[in-house]
Amino acid sequence: QGATMRNIEAGKAIAGMVRTSLGPNGMNKLVVNHLEKIFVTSDCATIMSELEVQHPAAKMLVLACQMQENEFGDNTNFVLSFGGELLKLAEDLLKNGLHTTEVISGYQRAFDKALEILPELVVKSVQNIRDVEEVKGAIKTVLGTKQHGYEDLLSDLVANACLTTLSPTAAHPRLNTDSVRIAKLRGGNLSQSSVVKGMVVLRDAEGRVKKAEKCKVIVFGCGMEASTTEAKGTVLLKNANELLNYNKSEEKKMEEIVEGIAASGAKVVICNGSLSEMALHFLDKYDLMVLKITSKFELRRLCGALGATAVIRLGPCTPEEMGECSSIEVKEIAGRKVTILNQLLDEDTSVATMVVRASTENFINDVERALDDGVHAVNTLCKDARLLPGAGAVELELAKRLKAFAEEDKGLDQYGMRKFAEAFEVVPRTLAENSGLDPTNAMHMLNMSHKAPNSANMGFNMETETAGDAVEAGVFDLYATKLNALRLAVDAAMTVLRVDQIVMSKPAGGPKK
Repeated sequence: QGATMRNIEAGKAIAGMVRTSLGPNGMNKLVVNHLEKIFVTSDCATIMSELEVQHPAAKMLVLACQMQENEFGDNTNFVLSFGGELLKLAEDLLKNGLHTTEVISGYQRAFDKALEILPELVVKSVQNIRDVEEVKGAIKTVLGTKQHGYEDLLSDLVANACLTTLSPTAAHPRLNTDSVRIAKLRGGNLSQSSVVKGMVVLRDAEGRVKKAEKCKVIVFGCGMEASTTEAKGTVLLKNANELLNYNKSEEKKMEEIVEGIAASGAKVVICNGSLSEMALHFLDKYDLMVLKITSKFELRRLCGALGATAVIRLGPCTPEEMGECSSIEVKEIAGRKVTILNQLLDEDTSVATMVVRASTENFINDVERALDDGVHAVNTLCKDARLLPGAGAVELELAKRLKAFAEEDKGLDQYGMRKFAEAFEVVPRTLAENSGLDPTNAMHMLNMSHKAPNSANMGFNMETETAGDAVEAGVFDLYATKLNALRLAVDAAMTVLRVDQIVMSKPAGGPKK
């Protein structure tokens, strides 16, 4: 029992730490990582990724939390809080003399029953994934949990950006989360944020041409310079004429290349790599706008935004390989020059960029994490459009029904089942506690509200600090996200309970001096 109890303690400690960050009124944590970088956030996954958790049992909960973040981006705090609560209540049963196997058996049966009940609690589905208002209503809660007060503004940004990148022809479109970019620009305030149908490159154009409209674009996957030879060679110059003519052929060749590009109708050149001064001189001479991109990944996204193909030979390319853009221009935002590539029509681009403005680095990073979770939520809606009532309503209803299910059982499993049902109350209780209410009185009020008929959607209303209908308030949880979070939390908690001994191997390298 000793090892199990110590594992439970570790799980409880890590869950207790992040529980205060649950919900819109959750507190922020100030995390200083090993590089002395400061994070101010209430996002559970970020907190966990920056902590160095040593205890193997606590690490299991952290891994479950990270898995939830990778797949769905939301409900990470639920995984830790619920997993920790299951361990805490299992500790009570073990102290009362129940065997670990009986606790696990009760938990497993209650979990199976919860999976049966969950589909019955679905209140609505997103009928049309291309309808901005419908998508906004579904993801507002996800964003409100992270940035309370800004959910309307942020949900508008996320919905418009995501719907720009969806395939216009597919019946059941899939969202590529990598196609929705976030450009962070310090200065101004959040209400100045906007969505660009295309890309925002956080650097200036290279030459003197700073603007081009309705233009053809050539994208080179290489630098624009005279290529050097593999072998080292020595050039012997005998007189002054030879020295003068030495660079002429190189200049002539570069001018031919740039002249060919200009003749093909292209107005903009994007290159990946170094750009020689000679090439820049000729590009300016022929009034071509030139952008230098250092990242291969960014170049690939630019090709998607422009409908172009990156070519690796210098010179004019075929019309099929060229891209098109409604407008490319350099703007100065908050003292920083950025190049905005904008398309007028959604079908012209497969990339959208959210330009986020905020005053401080910490705040802008926190908004980025919230937007990222919002994009993941839209991705989840593309796969499963069902919605559950939020605000702790699902947890209260599951707790009520599982308690009734436990009463019907006559064996030892009933104790585990009852505790499993009790563990669900951690969500509404924490929401009330983080809003400044007395948790005992709040839980009594919420449990009484679920006694009435047709009260499955009653959750905790933060504004009035009473029980309220979550569906009427427009507070929803995504069904797929909640289901996966529940599965991960139960798996992690049951894995920790099954461990009765931790065996640590000796570090290699012989005895320490």
